[in-house]
Amino acid sequence: MKINHVEARSIIIKSNIPSVDYVINPYIGCQHGCIYCYAEFMKRFTNHKGDKWGEFLDIKNFDQVKIKPERYNDKTILLSSVTDPYCPLESKFRNTRKILEKLIGTKAHIQILTKSKLVQRDIDLFQQFENIQVGISLNTLETEFAKIIEPRASKPYERIQALQNIADNKIDTFVFISPIFPEITKWRKIIDKALTITNEFWFENLNFRAHNINRIMNIIIEFYPNLVDYYDVLRKENKVWDSIEIKIEKYCQDKNLKCMIEFHHGGFSDKK
Repeated sequence: MKINHVEARSIIIKSNIPSVDYVINPYIGCQHGCIYCYAEFMKRFTNHKGDKWGEFLDIKNFDQVKIKPERYNDKTILLSSVTDPYCPLESKFRNTRKILEKLIGTKAHIQILTKSKLVQRDIDLFQQFENIQVGISLNTLETEFAKIIEPRASKPYERIQALQNIADNKIDTFVFISPIFPEITKWRKIIDKALTITNEFWFENLNFRAHNINRIMNIIIEFYPNLVDYYDVLRKENKVWDSIEIKIEKYCQDKNLKCMIEFHHGGFSDKK
């Protein structure tokens, strides 16, 4: 793992994500090495051209004094958009924890999204916020498949156990089923598994990008050869996602769940 320290002028930046006002990315890069990750585009802007995604992490150095909790009152802040705030080295460098400590007292809506069981370390901090949601990202319950597509993320059952622990401490939770691999991701089973923990579920489709197409298709060819033709169509026909979206909406409605579907189709959809 290639590790650098970089100076960050600001650790809290305005967001281009609909419904999110600010994002916090404590690191550049991500150790989890997910084969489908769209955030790999960051290499072009961070002096990492030629580096392998998942094999580098820049630790952001920032001025904690500049973090003013009251500045973000009534805004929504997401940790994180192009990294995981609880990547393995967070246990050593603690950037995420340092940021949360400085934000205590804000009336902002804090959203935390991770694939790591390390998130439960900060329950003591979560309990000090008026408005916070903690979510795990999950697209399979199968440990072996998760190991192939998310090699250094926590195992699916570890993420669920961590979320259960957080919910048991009276902290609002959600599950982000993302990215959905059609005919592979058993999203109904994921929902049913997490129903005792939360009633809020977010959904995102599998986004094909120039940098991840070969990795994704190689996985399909090796482990799901019967789906190769289907995935070739999926890459070109956004309408395939429409039928999946309808099924998800109906399932959530039938179970009276909070449901947010973000099927980007290469960009944020105008449909929602």
